[in-house]
Amino acid sequence: MAYDPCPPGKKAWPELVGADGEAAAAAIERENPAVKAIVLPDGTPVTKDFRCNRVWVWVDPNGVVLREPRVG
Repeated sequence: MAYDPCPPGKKAWPELVGADGEAAAAAIERENPAVKAIVLPDGTPVTKDFRCNRVWVWVDPNGVVLREPRVG
């Protein structure tokens, strides 16, 4: 079993690809209250550090989720 530094809880949301970004962020925070979901336009520069309490939600210009949101 691989080492996981984060507390138990859902860590990835593949089902949200194609969803509205703000609605996806709300769903993520509802399903794992230990994380803060941050909606960002694709290509926005972000810090590269790994954080168990953060989920980037990458959206296109229409606010649609482009790729699987995951803890990190």
